Amino acid sequence: MTDSTRTAGPADNVPGRRRQRFAGISTRAWEHPADRSALVALRKLTGFDDVLKKLAGLVSERSVRLMFLATAVKTSERQYPELYNMVRDAAYVLDLERVPELYVTQDPKVNAMCIGMDAPVIVVTTGLVELLDEEELRAVIGHEVGHAMSGHAVYRTMLLILTNLATRVGWVPLGNLAIMALVTALKEWFRKAELSCDRAGLLAGQDPQASMRGLMKLAGGHNLGEMNVDAFLEQAEEYEKAGDLRDGVLKLLQVLPQSHPFAVVRVAKLKQWSESDEYRSILAGAYPRRADDPQAKVSDQWKAAADSYGKSLKDSKDPLFTLIRDFADGAGSVGSKLKDTFTGAKGNGQKSDES
Repeated sequence: MTDSTRTAGPADNVPGRRRQRFAGISTRAWEHPADRSALVALRKLTGFDDVLKKLAGLVSERSVRLMFLATAVKTSERQYPELYNMVRDAAYVLDLERVPELYVTQDPKVNAMCIGMDAPVIVVTTGLVELLDEEELRAVIGHEVGHAMSGHAVYRTMLLILTNLATRVGWVPLGNLAIMALVTALKEWFRKAELSCDRAGLLAGQDPQASMRGLMKLAGGHNLGEMNVDAFLEQAEEYEKAGDLRDGVLKLLQVLPQSHPFAVVRVAKLKQWSESDEYRSILAGAYPRRADDPQAKVSDQWKAAADSYGKSLKDSKDPLFTLIRDFADGAGSVGSKLKDTFTGAKGNGQKSDES
């Protein structure tokens, strides 16, 4: 954002404990397939993103930086030095040369954000700083660095512009339905982008328990002695397979307006990724490089996204997705399942005890 923005280097920013550094790592390494497919496609629109970055840098980002300089605390060697070292540490591990400025703003609400396109800044609230321990904070800051490196602010803005242009067809028959579909798809991408950056936070900290613990605290507060990560993961499984078809529909309706996945979902997805061959390969040094990004094929990324959704559908214990699988496999039992759900009848013809 300014010439004073420092760069990360091994001489003064080696991690405090032994962690793998990912030289030349591409953001494709941590991006969720549904997020990555959209980003790879948008990055092919060369020129559009550069124009947005420059326009943002000329006006809006200057305004944002001045506002935080006036109303928040800019981290440095003398102000919040531990947080200052964390953002430099995350930039070093993820091999980001230009370290984002980090501000702490007085706000009891627990929040962190990455703002800006040309030279993003990271903002964390005092509520967040007071809630999380050092390793949990490291994961959150790594999450925000992931947003900066993936360019989510840039491409979100691009898609919002395109969506606003699409509203011009609102007068066309079924135009409003098309707009609603676009907005729904946009929010789905936002949610997958958050899952991507949870992975980036894990790569920055390389402490799965701390990453999951921090997400659990977002749901249950600071009293860690009253909570348990394993129990929270069991809660996530209960949420996944809870109830019947009605609960599946309700869960879908609840998640559609959200810009972030629910906390239990994020913890479960992060644990799954932390135990995957993909994560282990990255730690072993086998990961996509930025130098190869121009060769990334959009078609390959869309296929990976489709495969990811297909696997999620196949593995899901959600009653609604179970019904969808039944449609795919053959609709013979679907009618009876729907009848059982909405009449309360059991499979043997007896009435259910449910009211």
